[in-house]
Amino acid sequence: MEYSKTITVYGADWCSDCKRSKRLLDSKNIRYIWIDVDNNEAALQTVKSLNQGKRIIPTIIFPNGDILVEPTDSELSSKL
Repeated sequence: MEYSKTITVYGADWCSDCKRSKRLLDSKNIRYIWIDVDNNEAALQTVKSLNQGKRIIPTIIFPNGDILVEPTDSELSSKL
């Protein structure tokens, strides 16, 4: 997998919004990297730095640098 061309999803296993976003990506056969912020302090700090110090998940980063935070299915689908 070429990481520079892959979507990165920061989230947590318990998060229903994260599960929903992952389900949508899976249903469209979109490859992505899943990073659990509960198990990765550096990832948590990345999420906080992108969200003005807040732990808001899912935070989704696209290969072109665009970011979606807690997107609806419609917002995520439109971006894809």
